[in-house]
Amino acid sequence: MIQFLAKRLAWMVLTLWVVFTFSFFLMRAVPGGPFSEERKLDPDVKRNIERRYHLNEPLYQQYAEQLWSAMQLDLGPSMRMSDFTVNEIIAAGFPVSATLGILALSFALALGIITGIVAALYRQTTTDVGMMTAATIGIAVPNFWLASVCIVLFVFVLPIFPAAGWGSPWQLVLPVFCLGAPYAGYIARLTRTGMLDVLSQDYIRTARAKGLSPARVVVHHALKGAMLPVVSFLGPAAADILTGSLIVETIFFLPGLGRNFIQSATQRDYPVAMGLVLVYTVILYVLNTVVDMSYRFLDPRVKLQ
Repeated sequence: MIQFLAKRLAWMVLTLWVVFTFSFFLMRAVPGGPFSEERKLDPDVKRNIERRYHLNEPLYQQYAEQLWSAMQLDLGPSMRMSDFTVNEIIAAGFPVSATLGILALSFALALGIITGIVAALYRQTTTDVGMMTAATIGIAVPNFWLASVCIVLFVFVLPIFPAAGWGSPWQLVLPVFCLGAPYAGYIARLTRTGMLDVLSQDYIRTARAKGLSPARVVVHHALKGAMLPVVSFLGPAAADILTGSLIVETIFFLPGLGRNFIQSATQRDYPVAMGLVLVYTVILYVLNTVVDMSYRFLDPRVKLQ
């Protein structure tokens, strides 16, 4: 286990360096800059701004300075929000995005696993067809369309939930539902497939022949093996939920990392965009490592490599 984690840590450092390098040069290859939209900027003011953010230095020198600062976990000040550093922006927005992502993933897991188990137990019945049809629709519907429909129905037609904001649990219902619903459809289909495969195994027939109740067979014997496809999906799904929440955060006006990422891209705020790209890379890598380690718990035959 220690050797596995050490190798993963080394690969993560290399991955972060590659992502940093590509992001740095790609952002500066795009025409324009963070202050190109300013109209009739005084030359002295422009030179002071460029000196403040090292934009007047050669590109290789900017790269070396920012790489060294990033290695020290200092991503510098924001170019568009001059009163804040990138670390402060991430520290303020990450709890919001993490809370939204964890709740959405928990909702998707609970709904998807229950739906998949019920559909597998009632295979080729009306219940199975109805649940899998709903899951397919959930996968096909984009979350921005679902968010728009939910706002129209539950904010204007039936004023049950608030349209936007952050601070009360009531304001989380619509964003969590809109963000987690598509992933619940994926998890439901994967759970159904995994459960059908496990239920046909010999050890499940043996458990039934011993007189165990159907609920005990499913929960204590079949469920763990059926979760392997779901666990494989959880790593990318969790990363997609955290990185894909920017649309939901923008629609519901949530102060998370997603809105900051969109603003940094449109306003060419190089330090904020770079910091968020690195944060999302670390999150994706850590989640995939946790998923790989969980295989060992679910199936002792799996070796960590």
